[in-house]
Amino acid sequence: MRAPTPGIDTRLHSGPTTRLSTEGETIVKPTVDPRLDEGDHDRFAHYVKKSDIVRANVEGVEVVALCGKKWIPNRDPSAYPVCPSCKEIMAGLTGKG
Repeated sequence: MRAPTPGIDTRLHSGPTTRLSTEGETIVKPTVDPRLDEGDHDRFAHYVKKSDIVRANVEGVEVVALCGKKWIPNRDPSAYPVCPSCKEIMAGLTGKG
């Protein structure tokens, strides 16, 4: 195991990285993978039928978003960005895009 490079906290970087070298100094640049992982749907607000949201709030049942995610709503959706899949499907349904 190599000694850590001074000034670079490798604990902040997970996944693949790109290493650039300039005159003996190594710069670590994390690469971003734009694909969604299993847990990423929890980081978005999703589009769901209003009647399903009301039913979920009253009966405690799960809802199904346009993208297919199933869950029991318990968070404020305004605190999250809109799910890209839901947004794309909604644009196709409403003709706005």
